[in-house]
This record gives sequence, C-alpha cells and structure tokens, in this order.
Amino acid sequence: MGFPKNFVWGVASSSYQVEGAWNRDGKGLSVWDTYVHEPGHIQNQDTGDTACDQYGHIKEDIALMAEMQIKAYRFSISWPRVMPEGTGRINQKGLDYYDRLTDQLLENGITPYITLFHWDLPYQLYTKGGWMNRDITDYFAAYAETVVNRLSDRVKYWITENEPQCYIGAALASGEHAPGLKLGKKELFLAAHHSLLAHGKAVEAIRSCAKQASVIGYAPASWHLWSPVTEKAEDIEACRKMTFDAGEEPIGGTSWWLDPVCLGRYPDTTGYSYEAYIPDTTAEDMKIISQPIDFIGMNVYQTYRGKAGENGTCITIPNDPGYARTNAEWPVTPEALYWGPKFYEERYHKKLYITENGLSNQDWIFLDGQVHDLQRIDFLHRYLYQLKRAVEEGISVEGYFHWTLTDNFEWTSGYNNRFGLVYTDFKNQNRIIKDSGKWYRQVIETNGEIIK
Repeated sequence: MGFPKNFVWGVASSSYQVEGAWNRDGKGLSVWDTYVHEPGHIQNQDTGDTACDQYGHIKEDIALMAEMQIKAYRFSISWPRVMPEGTGRINQKGLDYYDRLTDQLLENGITPYITLFHWDLPYQLYTKGGWMNRDITDYFAAYAETVVNRLSDRVKYWITENEPQCYIGAALASGEHAPGLKLGKKELFLAAHHSLLAHGKAVEAIRSCAKQASVIGYAPASWHLWSPVTEKAEDIEACRKMTFDAGEEPIGGTSWWLDPVCLGRYPDTTGYSYEAYIPDTTAEDMKIISQPIDFIGMNVYQTYRGKAGENGTCITIPNDPGYARTNAEWPVTPEALYWGPKFYEERYHKKLYITENGLSNQDWIFLDGQVHDLQRIDFLHRYLYQLKRAVEEGISVEGYFHWTLTDNFEWTSGYNNRFGLVYTDFKNQNRIIKDSGKWYRQVIETNGEIIK
C-alpha cells in the first residue's frame, strides 16, 4: 500500500539557525543574538551571526532542494527581522527577503510551509517581560497579521509556534537556552499560558487575514513519548497513559501544550506539587487557545520504552549497555514514528505532519570530495519504515520534513552537531549534497517505495 500519492516530502530549517545576517538590512536583535555573544553559553563560543548565510545563498539552497526533488520547505520567519522591536515599526527589507524566498520556492515547484516563531524572540520584547508579559499575545498576533498580509496570497500552510518546551522550558526554567533564565514555577506557568494564548490569537489572525484558505498547525516537541516493548494491550495502554500524563515536569511534556489547543482544557494536575502555581484561566482564554487547527506538527527524534507495571502504571525500560545513539547522545528508537503518530491521532483526532526528524552526526568530506553518511541513511530508513507502517494502518500522517536541509547552527552545541542532508563548510559556505541527500531523493522519486 505504501505512502499516499499526495504525501508531502520536505525538509525543515529555522531562521536563526540558517539565515545569518544577524544585523543586516534593518534586522533587530533577538534573544539569541545577545545570548550567543555572552561567554560560556555556546560550545566553542560559536554564534549564529553567519550560520549558513541562507540570507545570501537563497538561490543556491533552493537549487539544491530542486536537485534533490524536495517537494516542500518548512522555514521560519525571524520576528525581529520583520519587526525589529517586536511591535510597531515594520522592516520592509526583512519582508522583502521572505518575499524572495517564497517566490523562488514556488518557481522551483517547492511548497512553502511557514513557521511564525522558532525561538528567536525580539530582544526588545524580552526587556518588556517577554513571555511573562500578557501583552506579548497581542504583539504576536500583530506580527502574524503582518506576515500573513504579505505572503498569504502565495502561502497556504502555516505553523504558529515551534517547540514551546524549549523557548519556555529550556529558556526560562533550566536556563540552557536564550535568554538563559531560571524562573520560579509561578512565573513559568504564566509564561507558558501566554505562549498558548499567543498561539490562539495567531490562529485567529491567520484565519481573518489570509488571502486564501489556510491550513494551520502547531508544532510542540514530541519528547514525552513512550513506546511499548511488546504489543500486549496492557503495555500499549500504560505507554499511552504515560505519554499524556502531566507528570512532575509538565512544561516539558506533551499534554500541557496540546490538550489546551485540541481539547480546550489543561491536563489533570491533581495532587502534583506545582498545582498551586498554575495561574487561573478564564473561559475566554481557553476559547482563544483552542481555536481550531488543521494539523499537529510532530518533532520526533526518539522515544522512551515502557511496559505495564502494577495497577497499569508505566515502567520505563532502561537502554541496553552500548545502545545505539546519535552524536547528540539521543537513542536511536525508530518505533517513535509509529507509536507517536498512533497515540496522537487517537487522543487528538487531528491530521499530522512529522515536522522534524533526523540524525545528528559527525560528517566530514572524504578524500574523494564527497560526504558519505551511511549512518544517516540507515537511521532514516529505519524511522521511515515505522512511519510507513503507521500510514498503512490508516493513521493520517500528511507529510514528513527532514531536519534539516543544510548543516547549521545547533543552538548550545554550536556547529558540533550536523543534521543536514547537505554538508556546509562554515568557513567558505560551500555546500555538498551528502549520500543521504541523494538517497532521500530516491525516497521522494519512488514515494517511499524503496522503504522496505
């Protein structure tokens, strides 16, 4: 049976990780622009100042996508490139860049999928309280309206926000990401609520301003995912329950970010130690947060493995000694692309896209001038086999976006993790399609028939 004929095969990126041009043509500062310039935050003192310089290499990168037969490109808009202070003044040169990117994608038969926010919060809004300031929800809606007014005559597919677990949790709780804060629980839950409210207001803005019928999604991280070690009913149910349990760290989980959006309510937190810190919410807020969306974007790299314990609780099974892992130390668990979509569709009844999946590796140029990354091919083959299984069982996965097109700036690890199908030489910005990129082209050309 295989993948449906209209299955979308794409690649993904984010503005700060690929664009560079951090202070060109009127762009304002983001929290990442300031964070990376403070010592001690990023490995090797790397920055995204230049990254892959996609800002200056649009034509080349789109030509590479066309050569690889890529059908869709998921990219994000830099909020401070469009609105340097985050609100008010619009930078036309910033919008012009995304105009060019959109037009050139379409000229090459590549469908744009736009993410409005992928972590690069305008620094000026951070100084006003950032996600703790409720006004940010209106600022975000106004920003969304600005972008949609400019691009929606050509762009149909929109994603409001990417991985709030990172820009709220890792950025404001653990302090590992920009702006590097460690807030108390009360402030953290308030910021999380504002993030969800901003999502809902952005959905409203897209629906009201778009110049064509829009398809709107939301892409939290799919980390909080358990897969059963057997297909016994009790093991499946235990892992399903664990996947959506609020847990002791709900900001990093799944249900905290998707239950309000898809079910109109926060998950049950009865008895958890943080319950007293959760802000009161109004019915009006929840109505906005739960504005109907068309799909859920799943960013999936790994899964925990579990089985049923006493009273149906889930027991997490530790990884075997010497387990397969990526360069980022993430376990290689292909079943994530079967059980993840299965559990999500059963709970939320939404169409799904795999909006991120891929392998971090230590790739280099061989003596023959090529990049031979057999491990990435094997990784992708294993994961796509499990996704194919899900699709063949009728789970409504609409497309797959590989993370990422080119090697890029990987946040706190700098340039130490290479995720790309295309090798980037960060000294001279030369690109080389890796063996995995050539293999992915075969996947696309056969619509996944080579996945067996």
